[in-house]
Amino acid sequence: MRKLTWLFDLDNTLHDASHAIFPAIHLNMNVFIERVLHKSGLPSDEAAVNAARVMYWQRYGATLLGMVNHHQVRPEDFLREAHRFDDLATMIRAERGLGKLLRRLPGQKILLTNAPRRYSADVLRHLGLHRHFAKHIPIEAMRVHGRLHPKPSKQMLRKLLARQRISARDCILVEDTVAHLKGAKELGMHTVWVTQYLASDSIKGAADDKHATVAYTKRPIYVDVKVKSVGQLFRKLHRLR
Repeated sequence: MRKLTWLFDLDNTLHDASHAIFPAIHLNMNVFIERVLHKSGLPSDEAAVNAARVMYWQRYGATLLGMVNHHQVRPEDFLREAHRFDDLATMIRAERGLGKLLRRLPGQKILLTNAPRRYSADVLRHLGLHRHFAKHIPIEAMRVHGRLHPKPSKQMLRKLLARQRISARDCILVEDTVAHLKGAKELGMHTVWVTQYLASDSIKGAADDKHATVAYTKRPIYVDVKVKSVGQLFRKLHRLR
């Protein structure tokens, strides 16, 4: 029997980031971008800040990359400031029984998140899920030839598969962001779309500043399985083998 490898996203996949965390990240990013634009002598009003954030996401798939490429921002500075929270533990919400569910899924599990290491490790520990993951790959580790390549970079996914010595057909990406699933499917991976935490006005994390959307009423062709929650994965396992 083939050994499966599960690649799990974190925010809005394993927990409800739209509830409190994404709104806080959104505000933190705006403060950071405003400061950078102002220091550079560029327009830094609210409209300019929002325009820069959206433009960089549309162009690069991640606002972080735009800030790095156009403003010489250090990635660690952007990520640190975007993920400042007064009390992260009180902001985390998730369904119960995730640990039991992860134990039931056959194969190894890898956390693959466009969030920074410290934040994602803190969330995993709070949820009690860290022991279930063989590896933790945060955005800082998503580099190709020394340059950041976060999801949905197919170059990064190819490198991950080669480094872990796993076949794409034995890999399952579990995500809330359909654009990430599309690239993975093109590489031959299985794909699972988790929808329960998405809302039309929710904001994806600092490294992937995307308006999460439930515009799709039907499962896209590049999604093998659409589930409301991670808790439904085991019963859908037969469709992913």
